Amino acid sequence: MLLDTYGRVATDLRVSLTDRCNLRCTYCMPEEGLQWLARPELLTDDEIVRLVRIAVTLLGVREVRFTGGEPLLRPGLVGIVERCAALEPRPRLSLTTNGIGLERTAAALREAGLDRVNVSLDTLDPGVFERMTRRRRHADVLRGLAAARAAGLAPVKVNAVLMPGLNDTEAPDLLSWAMEHGYELRFIEQMPLDPQHGWRREGMITAGDILASLRTRFSLTPEGEDERGSAPAERWLVDGGPHRVGVIASVTRPFCRACDRTRLTADGQVRTCLFAREESDLRGALRSGARDAEIAELWKTAMWGKKAGSGLDDPAFLQPDRPMSAIGG
Repeated sequence: MLLDTYGRVATDLRVSLTDRCNLRCTYCMPEEGLQWLARPELLTDDEIVRLVRIAVTLLGVREVRFTGGEPLLRPGLVGIVERCAALEPRPRLSLTTNGIGLERTAAALREAGLDRVNVSLDTLDPGVFERMTRRRRHADVLRGLAAARAAGLAPVKVNAVLMPGLNDTEAPDLLSWAMEHGYELRFIEQMPLDPQHGWRREGMITAGDILASLRTRFSLTPEGEDERGSAPAERWLVDGGPHRVGVIASVTRPFCRACDRTRLTADGQVRTCLFAREESDLRGALRSGARDAEIAELWKTAMWGKKAGSGLDDPAFLQPDRPMSAIGG
């Protein structure tokens, strides 16, 4: 198992399939994009599947989330999902995506074995969407969400980040819209993972701000810690249920004590935390002929050194050198 010195066991694997993205969200990457990883640096489809197999069969991983960048840009995505779904024991498989291209791929992904999706959508206003993402693709995301729901990739979760002066008043409208369409909405506090290192705690939209805004229109009842478990989102019943809304407060209400995640970057590095500044190389071991058991030991060693928390409240905190698109959200 992937145990650390604080007694946490990682059973949830996040796999970044690419650092590339077809949006340029202001909180994630600059307008001109980034210096993408060269193809030889990326894990191959076979290497990804092998590492997932090691995680599932030797290290106790039960859930696998494919991320990016934008994972739908990975040409071999459907095949990767199909091969991972065939593993024994079968992990639960999910995907985090911006939704562009999901209209075309949702049915194939479901048939391959994908269980559900998280789709990022920060606004209901196409104009605000363009300002936030620097792309005119709002309608594509809406169609992708509908296709995911039609394909049975349930529950379809929608992730939204609120930014001052852009979409900070939209929380109630987003929740009303999500309930109308049968999506589960989760708000995520903006995190210090932008490549420009422009994030500032002062002025960010906090979980408290989001909940106060929602309560202007809805009654919210806490779901409780027993229901939450190790999930990052605190959830509330809306107007008594059955609809729920979640808030992932990574900055103001960190959930590090219950964290059960391990992360694999698109170039084969193990990360113990989104905010870690250290990585452990598995790609080198793969390509030098290491056996599965040797790779598993390297992975266990990496996770044993996981820190107690993200360090966001430490005055000496430094953002990771690599942006979110390279780390995998």
